[in-house]
Amino acid sequence: MTSPLILVNLKTYKEGMGNRAHQIATAAQLVARESGAVIGIAPGYIDLHPLCHHFTIPVYAQHVDGYEPGARTGHVTADAIRFAGAAGSLVNHSERRLTLAEIELSVRALQLHKLAAVICSNNEMTSAGAAALGPEYVAIEPPELIGSGVSVSKANPEIIRRSVAAVHAVNPKVKVLTGAGIQSGECVKIAVDLGTDGVLLASSVVKAPDPVAVLRDLVSKL
Repeated sequence: MTSPLILVNLKTYKEGMGNRAHQIATAAQLVARESGAVIGIAPGYIDLHPLCHHFTIPVYAQHVDGYEPGARTGHVTADAIRFAGAAGSLVNHSERRLTLAEIELSVRALQLHKLAAVICSNNEMTSAGAAALGPEYVAIEPPELIGSGVSVSKANPEIIRRSVAAVHAVNPKVKVLTGAGIQSGECVKIAVDLGTDGVLLASSVVKAPDPVAVLRDLVSKL
């Protein structure tokens, strides 16, 4: 079994930009090397290229548009994030919702460039639909728990079980991440014990005074 993925979304928090983004990436790389865990980060676009080229951990974009390069001012293409060095991208995060057609275009664009798609969903039905597109990961995040400090793995373990079953019934090769409120090694362990392949989290690491300590705790029970 491969090591679970700990994917840290830096969002657009001030604590996740510029030098602070580099500090978080440094912490992630240190803890990954110490523990053997797979720790990735999803920074803002401005920080994507430097982080990809200064660190060996997987770096993901926070969003990608399913368009070919051309007259698309303000959009971000899969070509662009590939050139930046990204491992893949989040798609359809709860803070950047897409239509079904847009999700499919984004995933197909990522797959064309051999980049990992992490499709975010909010229930087992949408998770099953996401799995049909064959992404690397489906991340289940009940929106009411995002940023709440209440872990989905504790508050609603049934949605995790049902989502894992729904995804694997459609495509057993698709991996499942748990998001929303993840903040400790216990949360991660529960999520993995429920059948997921890792976690997607943000503020508990990004806003932490000591990201190294938080990341060490997150991987401590794996």
